[in-house]
Amino acid sequence: MAEVAESPGDPGTASPRPLFAGLSDISISQDIPIEGEITIPMRSRSREFDSSTLNESVQNTIMRDLKAVGKKFMHVLYPRKSNTLLRDWDLWGPLILCVTLALMLQRGSVDSEKDGGPQFAEVFVIVWFGAVTITLNSKLLGGNISFFQSLCVLGYCILPLTVAMLICRLVLLAEPGPINFMVRLFVVIVMFAWSIVASTAFLADSQPPNRKALAVYPVFLFYFVISWMILTFTPQ
Repeated sequence: MAEVAESPGDPGTASPRPLFAGLSDISISQDIPIEGEITIPMRSRSREFDSSTLNESVQNTIMRDLKAVGKKFMHVLYPRKSNTLLRDWDLWGPLILCVTLALMLQRGSVDSEKDGGPQFAEVFVIVWFGAVTITLNSKLLGGNISFFQSLCVLGYCILPLTVAMLICRLVLLAEPGPINFMVRLFVVIVMFAWSIVASTAFLADSQPPNRKALAVYPVFLFYFVISWMILTFTPQ
């Protein structure tokens, strides 16, 4: 009896092929390298070495920090929407301004303990405690900036009020009177508004749109208290 040859094109009689049958025909050529070395380009190595501050002198480090503080002062004097204070934050500028303001608010009688240290400590505590309170309020309202970024902005924006304190000290050298008070009142109001505008220019966009008023109101009170201390200052 003759055997019937199976036709390769007949789907009914063809045997099923394995699922991964074609993979056995694939081979890796010996000419393709499968080993390598992970290297860093020399240009990126030199950049990393140049950006390192471990080998620079103390003088270069101090000058670099002073230049950074000066640039942030310029951003406060010319307030505009910028991320410089938020991106490159530091607390050197706020510390310098706080100490300067506290020293200028000292009374004339240095020998008296009542007019000496407590007033310096009072200004120092009010400034930093107020800044911390506003920062916590901003975080609770859903702000998207960090704790130290907010402290940096609030501290640097004391610069106009520090300038107002310096001008008031010079005005107080003249004879006291209504004109003297009006000049100091005008200077304090202008610098108070300057601090508000500068701080809100940096902090407003970090708050939710429906809670900006709740975030700005404590900032207003914070700078108002400092302004009131400057306006009511009278040397003894």
